[in-house]
Amino acid sequence: MTENRRPIKARSAGWATGITDALLKKDISPNQISMASVVFALSGVAALILDSGVVGSIICALSIQLRLLCNLLDGMVAIEGGKQSRLGSLYNEFPDRIADSVLIVGVGYAIGYSDLGWCGALAAALTAYVRVFGGSIGLKQCFAGPMAKQHRMALMTVALLINAAETAAFGTHKALLIALVVIVIGSLITCGTRTLAIARQLKENDHVDQ
Repeated sequence: MTENRRPIKARSAGWATGITDALLKKDISPNQISMASVVFALSGVAALILDSGVVGSIICALSIQLRLLCNLLDGMVAIEGGKQSRLGSLYNEFPDRIADSVLIVGVGYAIGYSDLGWCGALAAALTAYVRVFGGSIGLKQCFAGPMAKQHRMALMTVALLINAAETAAFGTHKALLIALVVIVIGSLITCGTRTLAIARQLKENDHVDQ
């Protein structure tokens, strides 16, 4: 389980362990935290669709960061807090895919490029599929980019903040459009890099078996 955790430096930060301790004292489960990430994603997208300008962009950017915070804390509460469960494996993956899709598709609808949003969500889901597939055949899961989840969310956060200024000045959404294009292309490249990593591991295992 721990071998297949996404490497996140913030796990060792004092603020992260402090929040984790507080959640453990409140007896909040990792699964509840995982579901909260979907709520934040939905809230951010709703705000952006209602207002694709300054206010909506800032709220959506904040929601993405809160979603990522949930993704950090659910694992810490589960593993460091000793609340792991078999059901937790389901909650660890499915809410992530939902939150990812909601955010990417929502940005597409907010700027009038729904097809591009759906393409981005599909490409992002495929990166996770390739990663989990590697784990399903007994290999170490590959979290490499160039457009892994943390990269997608960082790109969207920056693009949303730029969009806040761009819409105020020009009334356009070029930053978000570019972000969606980069997510699509980068995610497809990531599928390729992760597939190659799986192939390398399989070849190495074949050599060991021989």
